[in-house]
Order: sequence, then C-alpha cells, then structure tokens
Amino acid sequence: MTRKHERQAAILELVASHVVSSQEELRQLLLSRGMDVTQATLSRDLRDLHLARVSETGGARYVLPESLAADDAKPLLANLLPQLFARVDGVGELIVLHTVASGAQPIAEAIDQEEFAEVLGTIAGDDTILIVTRSVEARLALTGRLRTLAGAR
Repeated sequence: MTRKHERQAAILELVASHVVSSQEELRQLLLSRGMDVTQATLSRDLRDLHLARVSETGGARYVLPESLAADDAKPLLANLLPQLFARVDGVGELIVLHTVASGAQPIAEAIDQEEFAEVLGTIAGDDTILIVTRSVEARLALTGRLRTLAGAR
C-alpha cells in the first residue's frame, strides 16, 4: 500500500470514528498517527475521497456523502441536497447549482441517477454544478424541484 493510500485510509477511518470539524483537526489526528501532511495535501485527499463538510446542530463536520443517504426510503438526492445545497440560479436552458465545498460531485451523481426527463446532462466542479436542461420551461420546473428538495424557497 502506498503512503497516499495509507493516508487516505486513515482519513476515512478517522472521519468515520470522530467528529472532525476542520482540516487542522484532521491534520492533528493524522499527526498523532505519525502522518505529517501539509494543508494542500490534505485538501487534495479530501477532494479525492469526496468528503463533504456539512453543517449540523453542533457545528460542521466532514462526512462521506454515502453516510448522508442512510435513509433508504428516500432517494439519494433528497438526502444529499438539504445537507449540501447553497443556492441555485439559471438562464435559458442552463442551471447553476452551488453547494458547500466538495458537495458538487455527489449532488451531480444523484441528479444523474434520478434520470430527470428535463436534464440533458450535468458537469460538476468542487462546489458548482452546471445542469443543461431541454428547455426554459424544463429549467424552471427543475429549479423549483431542486429548491423544494433542498428546503429552500
């Protein structure tokens, strides 16, 4: 196992077993295991692992997007969107959905899994998703649906 794989396995284990609210806290936990990493390396690892920082009643913490989908009765998008959504806007047939840091990939995947008739495709960055819809009417309908799922007005 390479150092990167060992470090990323340790990160997953630490996030699963601790409430980790910041990169510095995670860096200190790794240091206690003999893994001295830079903030830049840690940021890359968090992005590679698709870890998302979500707000909770007690503060923010890092989680795997799959852990937000624990309620199997709800589709993945309905579980993820309220946790990771920031805002949404659009023009013409295009929607730009903003998420919390590292939230775009899991949301885009969930949108793709929904197979909405209005959606032609998605492109995701770190915290922004471009959604291409079939028409202006489709954009308006989907934007409303996304806001409702996110609990936004």
